[in-house]
Amino acid sequence: QVQLVESAGGLVQAGGSLRLSCAASGRTFSNYAMGWFRQPPGKEREFVAAIGLSGDNTYYAQSLKGRFTISRDNAKNTVYLQMNSLKPDDTAVYYCAADHTKTDPFIIYISGYKLVEVWGQGTLVIVSS
Repeated sequence: QVQLVESAGGLVQAGGSLRLSCAASGRTFSNYAMGWFRQPPGKEREFVAAIGLSGDNTYYAQSLKGRFTISRDNAKNTVYLQMNSLKPDDTAVYYCAADHTKTDPFIIYISGYKLVEVWGQGTLVIVSS
């Protein structure tokens, strides 16, 4: 399996931006569809975005579309999540996810977090008002 390590999150003011990265190692990164999920305090983990093997195919949670952008660099074995216009409701632990059994990012979304193959350790993002 691939191993995933997220970059540090941090404290951001509302309206600000933050880019998370997730570095993969151990297996062929380009064989894995990648995704981001998040878990707000006291709530269940939820889907944020996913991206297919080449990066041409993406899928977003509808509520986040337009503010968040997922991308990947297969040469660097890294997936990114650019978060703009952050709101206090975006406060959560953000998790990187990888799955080589699902090449379509929509399938990662529809399958839900319980069927994700590999998780990163999570990184905390706090958005202050």
